[in-house]
Amino acid sequence: MTDKIDIAGATTSTTTADAAGAPSPAATSPGAGATRRDVLKGIGAGAALAAGGLILGPGFVRYAQAQSSAPIKIGFQVHRTGIGAAYGRWYERTTNAAVKLINEQGGINGRPVEIVAEDDGTDPRRGAEVIEKFATQHKVDVAFGTLFSHVVIGSAPRAGELKLPYFVVSEGHHVASTKMNRYTFQPGITDVRSQVISMAPWIAGNLGKKVTMIYPDFAFGYDHRDYFSEAIKAQGGEVTTLIPVPPTETSFTRYFPNIPMDTEVLYHVMVGPAVLTFVKELGEHFGSQRPELFGFIDSLEAVDLASPGLEFLEGTHFWEGYPRYAGANPSAFDTFYREKVGVDANGASVSDAADISTYSHMFGCWETLYVLKQAMEAAGYQGPADKAKLVEATEALTEFAESNEHPQGAKVFNGKIHQVFGSQSITKVTGGKAELVHKTSIEDGMYEPEGDYTTMAL
Repeated sequence: MTDKIDIAGATTSTTTADAAGAPSPAATSPGAGATRRDVLKGIGAGAALAAGGLILGPGFVRYAQAQSSAPIKIGFQVHRTGIGAAYGRWYERTTNAAVKLINEQGGINGRPVEIVAEDDGTDPRRGAEVIEKFATQHKVDVAFGTLFSHVVIGSAPRAGELKLPYFVVSEGHHVASTKMNRYTFQPGITDVRSQVISMAPWIAGNLGKKVTMIYPDFAFGYDHRDYFSEAIKAQGGEVTTLIPVPPTETSFTRYFPNIPMDTEVLYHVMVGPAVLTFVKELGEHFGSQRPELFGFIDSLEAVDLASPGLEFLEGTHFWEGYPRYAGANPSAFDTFYREKVGVDANGASVSDAADISTYSHMFGCWETLYVLKQAMEAAGYQGPADKAKLVEATEALTEFAESNEHPQGAKVFNGKIHQVFGSQSITKVTGGKAELVHKTSIEDGMYEPEGDYTTMAL
């Protein structure tokens, strides 16, 4: 089934002011000689400007005159069913909230945005079919929103063949590896390689250096296996045992005896509908005699940390891309974003405290849509004939200031590898909630590019 969502509120003119009164930050494009330090300084200046609430003169309004009143159609490849369904529901909720706001602000280039949603079943073959349908039947301008890495890997080649710009929200390293194609981007969420590089020094320095890894047995898990093993080795540590688990597994007790007794840190990342079972059985296995635990919040996305059976997590640590709990001093941007997507300070739905969001991932949909808006406006995008211009305009972006459009924080975008870089958070479970104990810098997670998409033909 296909859903078409034209969220009302667009007109043929648009102001750059956002709903909170702050101007929408535009990405800058420093000259070719700009250094990484220059870019990071620029982000700091931009963030200060946003935080300072720039006031425009009375009556100052910018307008984008649309050459067409037809909507810009975004094909949303959503995991409504399959192992990614919990994420898909919140990705869809976040996407609809962002598009509603974009349309209220005047749309993109003066045109309303319409979401055309198709369920890919979290299945790579079906994902490729969805991409084909977007291009040939729905005639969308871009495809967007895919999370699970095996679906991205199965879908991106067809997007490239069809020359359909494909903006994924996945975290896998597949895009940044430059093994995809010039039409595939990940500009709104960081990748696993960057995440583990930035956190490995803290893990080695605070938890231990002899690590056992439990990870899902597919591409996303392999990124963790390969890049964390490399990163902890650089810190004088070692992954001594690797335990891959099928993402469709429903019981995990048979895997835990493979964890060596001398393990100092158990690094766990799990996905799928049985994540709560995974963590509960982990606690039953160890009892009070456990090693240090460092988990990716993927193991508990959409799960209440105060659930019965999770008491053993007290004092353990998690990676979070965007902390679920607002804490005592949330930014104005975080507060704005939570209100728009309907999430409270505990990361739950404002209409149902038991409905826990996938907060560390879903922000990527919000931020990617604003990157897409920015790139389309920079390209003067009017229709399919401008797809190559859109690709080049996206590649020319370099930085995003923390703002209502980018509430997770400031970021640096590398157009050569189509990947964004940002900060990571390490939280500690305290009193049934996750409290921030460490935040990495953007530079902590940067690495040398493996290739250059911009040299590929369009």
